[in-house]
Parts: sequence; C-alpha cells; structure tokens
Amino acid sequence: MRRHGVGFRRRIPPLERFRLEGKPVFFIRHISMREGAGFLLPGTRGSEIHERVAPGPGEAVIEKHFPNSFFQTDLLAALREKGVSECVICGAMSHMCIDATTRAAREAGFACTVVEDACATRDLVFSGESVPTASVHAAFMAALNGVYARVVTLEEYVAGRKQER
Repeated sequence: MRRHGVGFRRRIPPLERFRLEGKPVFFIRHISMREGAGFLLPGTRGSEIHERVAPGPGEAVIEKHFPNSFFQTDLLAALREKGVSECVICGAMSHMCIDATTRAAREAGFACTVVEDACATRDLVFSGESVPTASVHAAFMAALNGVYARVVTLEEYVAGRKQER
C-alpha cells in the first residue's frame, strides 16, 4: 500500500511556526470503535499521534471516533473558545478525515487551508478497480479546493506566511 504525502516524515514547519507565534494548535486523535478497523483501534500504533508531530505542553488533543473531527467532539467549542477563525488542516487520510473535517469546518464558518503535501492517503479499490494513491489524493484535493478550502503546498503556505509579515 503506497501513501501520498510528506507530513509524517519530518516535523511540519507550520506547526513550529504556530508554536513560536503562540497560536492555538489542536491535535485530533482518531480512535475507531468499528470492529475490524485494525489500524485505528485503541492501543494500536495507528491510534497514536506520530512522534514527529507530538503535542507540546498545553496543546489540546481531541479524541474522535468518526472521520469528521467535529462530529461528537468538543472541537467546535474549543476553536471558538480560542477565537480561531481559520483552520490550517493536515494529516491523514486525505480521502476520509481531511475531507470530512475540512467540509465541516467550512460549513461551521471557518476559513480553511489544507496543506496538501502534509496530508497522506493510500490506494483505494472501487468496483474491483484499484485507484492509485496519487489519483485518490489529487481527486480529493481538487474537490476541496475553492469552495471548501484553499489547497496549497507546504512551500506555498510558508511563502504566503512570510508575505503576511
């Protein structure tokens, strides 16, 4: 199974920048309650936040059980409490959690930016046909871009942040 994205190979510069600027950082930990989920079941490696992007002191970790990070969690209340108006979204999986969370965030009134090369996905199979990782990722980023989010590369995001200063 191939995965797309670089977000889990190295520390994500926007994370460091957010920390240095004192901006709120929220980690979402997916714990599946669905039998057979395997990778995301409680106590498995898949249910843990990757050590390269581990939460720092005082950073919120919100546990979820569904792809949409807002569904049956306190994420919306936590974002509003911190006065957040824009969500910068990255992680896994592009075709599930990134997609569902970005759409929900936009529908809740947040401006959204998805850092596409800090997201991961995998090959999928539909009607017996294999859909390659790169195609899965491109299709979901294309669907989010414009209406639901501004989809950018990590380089574009960092360059844009420099221009804002």
